[in-house]
Amino acid sequence: MRVLAIDTALAACAAGVFDAAAGELVAHESLPMTRGHAEALMPLIASVMARCGLDFSELDRVAVTTGPGSFTGLRVGIAAARGIALAAGKPAVGVSTLSAYAVPHLAEAGKTPVVSAIDARHSHVYLQVFAPGGRVVTGPRLAGLDEAVRAAGETAARIVGSAAHLVAERLGGAAAKPVCVEQSDAVDIGWVARLGAVLPQAESPPKPLYLRAADARPQTAGQLPRR
Repeated sequence: MRVLAIDTALAACAAGVFDAAAGELVAHESLPMTRGHAEALMPLIASVMARCGLDFSELDRVAVTTGPGSFTGLRVGIAAARGIALAAGKPAVGVSTLSAYAVPHLAEAGKTPVVSAIDARHSHVYLQVFAPGGRVVTGPRLAGLDEAVRAAGETAARIVGSAAHLVAERLGGAAAKPVCVEQSDAVDIGWVARLGAVLPQAESPPKPLYLRAADARPQTAGQLPRR
């Protein structure tokens, strides 16, 4: 299976092609950015596809990060994935950013819980907790920082994500010490691709996982009265 993976959810614009039969990422590129994904994404995808020497019709599916993350970034990535999948006649699947952060640690350390946390600002994080082996303990949610700290301090865990240091720094002296703390502003596109290759298509739609309402609100003060 050949999977084109796309990520624009957080602080990067990334794409990669994963060959499941070979077990390797054939080509990939990632540009650090917090805005400008719309302008950067399609040229980046074209570059990755050219480097691996594949046409879109030779892909088996398209995988895209669905959030939580930047509202604008998510819309850009998901729209691109859907468009490419439709044009190529291939399925598209969605990959949670929280799962993408957690899965490499679940793969390498099956006996340790993983706390995946993304900075949602204003003393909140997007949170998901995984038991050893990958069982979901806490589903993806918007949580206060204190709740995330309690979840991370219940037992020695791996704390990962863009809010990993934020959570770890708040752990008190009585809390269980984390096994490791891995801070990253964006997910690894290789793991997005690997997840995209194995997720059941019917259970993984490429739809945004926002978890909260947008900060922006329509302006009403300047509206003209209706007749």
